[in-house]
Amino acid sequence: MTSTVPAAVVGAARAFGPVPALVEPGGVRLTYEELFAEVRRVARALIAGGLRPGDRLALWAPNSAHWVLAALGASYAGVTLVPVNTRFTGVEALDIIHRSGARGLVVTDVFLGVDRLATLRAADGAGRLPGMVLRVPSQWDEFLAGGDAIAEAEADARAAAVTPDDLSDILFTSGTTGRSRGVMSAHRQSLAVATAWAGIAGLTPDDRYLVVNPFFHSFGLKAGILACLVSGATIVPQAVFDVPRTMALIAAEHITVLPGPPTLYTSLMDHPEAGRFDLSSLRLAVTGAATVPPALVERMRKELGADVLTAYGLTEAVVATMCRPGDDARVVAETCGRAAAGFEVRIAEPGGEVLLRGPNTMLGYLDDPAGTAAAIDADGWLHTGDIGRLDEHGYLTITDRLKDMYICGGFNVYPAEVERALARLPEVAESAVIGVPDPRLGEVGKAYVVCRSGRTVTEPEVIEFCRGRLAGYKVPRSVELRAELPHNASGKVLKYLLRAEAADG
Repeated sequence: MTSTVPAAVVGAARAFGPVPALVEPGGVRLTYEELFAEVRRVARALIAGGLRPGDRLALWAPNSAHWVLAALGASYAGVTLVPVNTRFTGVEALDIIHRSGARGLVVTDVFLGVDRLATLRAADGAGRLPGMVLRVPSQWDEFLAGGDAIAEAEADARAAAVTPDDLSDILFTSGTTGRSRGVMSAHRQSLAVATAWAGIAGLTPDDRYLVVNPFFHSFGLKAGILACLVSGATIVPQAVFDVPRTMALIAAEHITVLPGPPTLYTSLMDHPEAGRFDLSSLRLAVTGAATVPPALVERMRKELGADVLTAYGLTEAVVATMCRPGDDARVVAETCGRAAAGFEVRIAEPGGEVLLRGPNTMLGYLDDPAGTAAAIDADGWLHTGDIGRLDEHGYLTITDRLKDMYICGGFNVYPAEVERALARLPEVAESAVIGVPDPRLGEVGKAYVVCRSGRTVTEPEVIEFCRGRLAGYKVPRSVELRAELPHNASGKVLKYLLRAEAADG
């Protein structure tokens, strides 16, 4: 197995040559041979921009051909990739850029109506943006031209010098306290996960993979871009999930593989224009992140004509368990599959916490040895914070969360982070945030707020305050004002009572 990303790029060019590698409808269309040539051009341009081996490149942009080329080009130049969540505000993104020590930044011009570089500059009063800043797509051609002064041999030498144990990427994910943590992975780990996922999914050069999952997420990057790279499948990126656009892409590009949360598939099948598009090319749908009703699995198989698999993972392990082709609808719906990618899975007693151990467990958290030691015990077991059970065949079912995290539209939300934001609102004395069911997004936030004596605040004011400080998926969808919150003897808010009340109400 290829064990560095640069070697995988070279290997794909040799193995898959004329096979389509990257297709952006209305834009870039590259074979694997052409992808290699473009990746090398990007590496030369990054070298010309002053990035050295081991430097870090932050990438704040939506799914696109430019994202793929920038990411692979960074690896080819011996640079570590630091993806940044496109839902983040300028303040949140700047925090990641600074804490990662990024010396380069690739940032989209405008996305969802927002000039991202302008938001960074507005948030960066000290003027501490990285030395190399590239706006895409507006500066892309100029950027590539700057690399003409660097010989191909120099870029190739950089690529050859990358080792399997070198740091491939740092993916930031919120910890149990809500503060984001940089999860570090080596090249060998990122590629091993990608290879395992591609193998179970049966990816081949005949597949065309529509990647709606964000590239900044471990799944989009490793089970998306890298899985295609090692299997010869075609990467078809989509920046934002839009039902008619997605159906049109499936039909026009003959998409065969489409992962996503359950709501993605229900949105496709329930759309009034669904009958206008030929979706018969789909052969595989991979889902997770929420409970999947068995009826939905059967419906997907019948209406989309695709096999359906579920999986379980987290940024610290990416893909730990996965169903297998041929598993029946109930197994797919009610479990997350069995161990994959070399992982061992066991359930800790007492408590039922899911523990994982394997070669692809993260190297650790960036600049946080104490956090790393708390997450990975002396025997190498990663403590996931999820509660689950294993059946007699080794299939895992997640039953609860040890912490308060909930999943909104496929994105993890940590209430502590939202509560810290609410604490900055002068009128708020105390708050508690929980996830409540939502038919479209799976779960959304509900905030319970206690005002300071003599002060008042309205629901719209609380929500608007959060919008200016948090990514959209973290903003509570509803707010309930309370005179007090339920506490235990030590003063901790009893969130289970709030959840029960919300369920009853």
